[in-house]
Amino acid sequence: MKHLLIFIAFIIPVFGKAQSPEEKLMQMGITLPAAPNPAANYVNVVRTGNLLYLAGKGPNGPDGKYITGKLGQDLTIEQGYEAAKSVAVNQIAVLKTELGDLSKVKRIIKVNGMINTTPDFTDHSKVMNGFSDMMVAVFGEKGKHARSSVGMCSLPFNIAVEVELIVEVED
Repeated sequence: MKHLLIFIAFIIPVFGKAQSPEEKLMQMGITLPAAPNPAANYVNVVRTGNLLYLAGKGPNGPDGKYITGKLGQDLTIEQGYEAAKSVAVNQIAVLKTELGDLSKVKRIIKVNGMINTTPDFTDHSKVMNGFSDMMVAVFGEKGKHARSSVGMCSLPFNIAVEVELIVEVED
């Protein structure tokens, strides 16, 4: 049975129609929120040529409010992972607003993750995997990216995670 499931997992993507990022989101039960408005004097995205530079965004809980607190003090690694995953959904919403069609994403190039942590917290990468895992789940190979994960002594509004990224898009 296990071999049959592995066989099916490899055959369906090869012979089946590739799913669009929007179809993948729907399959995961994710409805994109409205792209979050900038919190100060900046814009959500700047395009230069085929590159989009997305401003940092934070995480939102199911109630729409920011997920706040410090990793290693107020939040567990698992809660941080979910917060980073929420940021990915917010950034995908920004991409959808900018592009209209997420299939125009050619590659997620670079991700900069900032985690609100205590000085002794060292599991930054485990937290940021929430963001990276979501990008790969939605965009497949195009979602694999270079990444930095760093701890900060504070973030705006005491948010748990902030992520900015660079994305290559089709002409």
